[in-house]
Amino acid sequence: MTARLLWSLLLRLLLPLVFVRLWWRGRREPGYRQAWGERLGWGAASAPGAVWVHAVSLGETRAASALVDAVRARVPGVRILLTHGTATGREAGAALLRAGDHQCWLPYDTPGATRRFVQRHRPAVGVLMETEVWPNLILQAHEAGVPMVLANARLSERSARKGRRLSALLGPAARALDLVLAQTQDDATRLSAAGGREVEVSGNLKFDMAPDAALVARGRQWRAALQRPVVMMASSREGEEQPLLRSWQAHAAPRPLLLLVPRHPQRFDAVAQIVRDAGLSLERRSRWTETPPPAAQEADVWLGDSLGEMPLYYAASDVALLGGSFAPLGGQNLIEAAACACPVVMGRHTFNFEQAAEQAVGAGAALRVADIEQGVARAIELTRDTLHAQWAERAGAFAQMHKGAARRMAERIVQLAGARIGAPASSGARVELAR
Repeated sequence: MTARLLWSLLLRLLLPLVFVRLWWRGRREPGYRQAWGERLGWGAASAPGAVWVHAVSLGETRAASALVDAVRARVPGVRILLTHGTATGREAGAALLRAGDHQCWLPYDTPGATRRFVQRHRPAVGVLMETEVWPNLILQAHEAGVPMVLANARLSERSARKGRRLSALLGPAARALDLVLAQTQDDATRLSAAGGREVEVSGNLKFDMAPDAALVARGRQWRAALQRPVVMMASSREGEEQPLLRSWQAHAAPRPLLLLVPRHPQRFDAVAQIVRDAGLSLERRSRWTETPPPAAQEADVWLGDSLGEMPLYYAASDVALLGGSFAPLGGQNLIEAAACACPVVMGRHTFNFEQAAEQAVGAGAALRVADIEQGVARAIELTRDTLHAQWAERAGAFAQMHKGAARRMAERIVQLAGARIGAPASSGARVELAR
């Protein structure tokens, strides 16, 4: 029995447990309890000929927004089929939709579900974001004549080693991809070794993400109204908050305001309790509207318990600690911080975004430290540094320097789709592709 057939059998056996887990997660995120038929390839069909973009979660959806805009600029009126795997991704993706577009869950990677999905939607081209290589989905698209692209693709050395252990399953899927658009040359080399046949370096879409100007302006207003500097912990993960708070409390008052933003919304309440257990006063972003109340001015910690407001938080901060980088978790995207002119302090573990991290250090937009204790100390020092304005300026310049990936990827995707792209949503005429 082949590796793919074993994979398919395992998924079928696990599906009842998967749906139990969806129901459980739906207690806090109701979106997980919606449209379960789509998870099996059912649901309403979109018009054929759409550009299908799969962005599994919130981060990929934000990056996909730049690619979708670039595809629309290249082919006015193009229809977009947008799929997701998480509730936060789907919620964010709804803002990208226009007339004629369609949004749904990506089906689980069983042969029947993926076959139904491809046959019901009949897209012109499929674009999987970053690391989403699904064996049955890619096979069904290949058999239906739908060209498949892995865009903004990345593969760390750690993930490559894990992938080699699963090469019997993932190798055929990688070889069935028509095009791989890698973020960096190192990613391209590893993706080629993993089986990618046509691999090109196109850059990182996250550099093309423009932060919401209104949120940035509001964040700067918040910072101007405060009487003290702000240090942000960006996208903290489970197990990171306690060491952070211990290191924070080791510094004598008066300390900056700590803005703590957990990566996963289901952890907001738990993180709030961790802060209270540490004996620190807390104000939650969700408790006020646009302006922090007077009590918030005196709090030790602000909890960023909202969605879609990262530009606001970065703009309100003097410096950001990079979540996921002080333990071996791979780090977090620092490009959004740079785009908001917020310098970054990070730990040693940035293997998921290694080249961007090294480029930021080289550009003077970020610095690297050994551990969270050094990170907290260096972040507090930076808020008092007379050269802080230069750090912020270099961060913004670094983000501007690397733009252009969205345009390059859109050109290749549209070229690959060719005449398969259907009529624009606004008329019955067929799109004439730009050359």
